[in-house]
Amino acid sequence: MSLSYWWSRSFLTSRPFLWLLFWCNLVGTVYGYIWYKGQLEYTLNYHPLWQIVFVPDSPTASLFFTISIAFLLYPPRFKSLKVIRQVMEALAIVTSVKYGIWASAIIFWGVAQGGHMVWQDWMLVASHTAMAVEALLFVRFFTCKWIALGLAAMWTLLNDTMDYTFGIYPYLPKTLTNDVPQVRAFTYMLTLFSIVAAWLAMLARNQKASSHRDTA
Repeated sequence: MSLSYWWSRSFLTSRPFLWLLFWCNLVGTVYGYIWYKGQLEYTLNYHPLWQIVFVPDSPTASLFFTISIAFLLYPPRFKSLKVIRQVMEALAIVTSVKYGIWASAIIFWGVAQGGHMVWQDWMLVASHTAMAVEALLFVRFFTCKWIALGLAAMWTLLNDTMDYTFGIYPYLPKTLTNDVPQVRAFTYMLTLFSIVAAWLAMLARNQKASSHRDTA
């Protein structure tokens, strides 16, 4: 069995692997919301209710990807569900790449400023890196189009604006307490990078599909 098999369509879209991916992401999503429990409770107590949706960033990205895998397992037949599927997929790509990289970068940034790595940090680095990788791996199997990508881009930029306008961004390592402006700038740049990465991945997917049609 060649090494390329492990990222081939036949393996990645096999139902056993999709189910494994679905449950791993679902468990990670639930754990992520539990991890945000304290910040969610604080936001409910001291902020307007509508801001709560912008608080849990990484678990919501994982939720988008989990839903996208569910749509691969059970492709929708109704037009309205197909539209929802495309939006979920686009959100999954942009936010998974963005928060997958963001969380790992913030952890290492905090360590570079004098913090210390604990085993939970290594777990978060591994799981968030996997988020970014799996999102880019599955772009070629997703159905999302440019309009859906535009909506995902607007949502992610809106989320950044809400986070750093109202102070509901994810809790940072203590060593980054005085670096919020730099973190904010990095976050916006990473969002733009993630949008471009999603755009390039979708472009490559479309070009490959077009070349297959031309040679068929």
